[in-house]
Formats: sequence, structure tokens, C-alpha cells
Amino acid sequence: MTPFREEILSPKFSAINLFLSLQIQENIKDEDKICRAIQYGSKFVSNGEPGTAQNVDKSTSLARKVFRLFKFVNDLHGLISPVSPGTPLPIVLLGKSKNALLSTFLFLDQVVWLHRSGIYKNKERAEIIGRISLFCWMGSSVCTTLVEIGELGRLSKSMKKLDKELKDTNKYKNEEYRAKIKSSNERSLALIKAAMDIVVAAGLLQLSPKKVTPRVTGAFGFASSLISCYQLLPSPPKSKSS
Repeated sequence: MTPFREEILSPKFSAINLFLSLQIQENIKDEDKICRAIQYGSKFVSNGEPGTAQNVDKSTSLARKVFRLFKFVNDLHGLISPVSPGTPLPIVLLGKSKNALLSTFLFLDQVVWLHRSGIYKNKERAEIIGRISLFCWMGSSVCTTLVEIGELGRLSKSMKKLDKELKDTNKYKNEEYRAKIKSSNERSLALIKAAMDIVVAAGLLQLSPKKVTPRVTGAFGFASSLISCYQLLPSPPKSKSS
């Protein structure tokens, strides 16, 4: 084996490639979330009817698939990453299942992109793969919902315990208590988003077309996208204590 090939196959080189891939995906995350809001906003306006709004929906959907190329690496990385000490086994298993399902969705979605781009010609197989990928996304959203419910329950217990310890003081001046409130708010928002994504997935799969219409799918998808954009905003700077 040549020195060049040995260098490429070395763990150090693989780690560098993984790091660069993660950095690239982080940089295009903003564009994907904005396109997602445009896509579902257009779906809400069109309500599945032909016209300009539906064309925008389809074109932004295809554009987002380009942003998601090789994004499955992120969740594969999360799948093998160590968990926080003290995390209950059910939450760990649900979290890993979420990573596995989301990574599978993103990987299979690339086949859909290849078909819509005209590279992969088997339409019937591409449609089947597309539905499987959406079921994987729905499954990952269900796992996320359960994880957030479990974590919110753990946070609630720890906050009650800390509340008793800080009974004779102003708990809102305690840094640990404020951190738990912030974490609780973030997880509540993530729970709402995951629940909305389940409805969006059901709409895209047409599991209940009479109730979850394209307009309902678009409304939930747009609201979920706004939450995603909000989650990307940087945290406000900490106020200096006097």
C-alpha cells in the first residue's frame, strides 16, 4: 500500500474528514431551515392545488434535499457518541433510536433526490423508498417526543428538589436553578416541534388525507420551521453580576 493510501485510511484522516463534514453541515443548516419555512408556507397557500405556490413548494423541497446531502453523518456521529452519566436506559435507547431513524431518513432521502434530479430512473422504487424515509422521520419525531417528555420529567423532579434547598433564598438568583429553567424551556419547545413534525409526516404520507390536508400540513410545517429558526438564534449574553 502506498503512503498516500495509508494516510487516507488512517484514523487521523478519517477524524479530520468527519470534523470537516460536520462543520459544512453546520454552515448550511440556516439555509435549510429558511427553505423549509418557504416550502411549508407555500404548501399552506397552495393547499395542494396547481399553481405558483405549489411550484415553489416543489422547487424548495428539491433544493432542501441538496442541503441535506451527507447530513446523515451527523446523526451517525450522535449514534456512537457517549451519553450523559446518569441518563436512564429507556431515554438512552430512545435517543439512539431517534439518531438511527433520522440518519436512515436522511440517507434514503438522497435516493429520492437522485430520482427527482433525473439520475435515478426507477420511479416506483424511488416512491417506495421515499415513503420508507418519511416513516423513519415520523419514527424519529415520536422518539424525540418521548425523550423530551422523559427529560422534562427528570428536570421537574430536580427543580423541585433544588427548590426545597433554596427555600429561604431567592431561587431566581441561583445560577443552577436558572440553568434548569432555561433547559426546561428549550426542551418544551423541542417537544412542541417534534409533535408538530409527527403531524407533518402524517400529512406527507397521506395517512389521514381528510383530516391532515395539505393546508394543515403546511401550517404545522411552517410553525415547526419557525421554531427551528428560533432555535438557531444565539443565546443572549449573560448579564454581569454586580
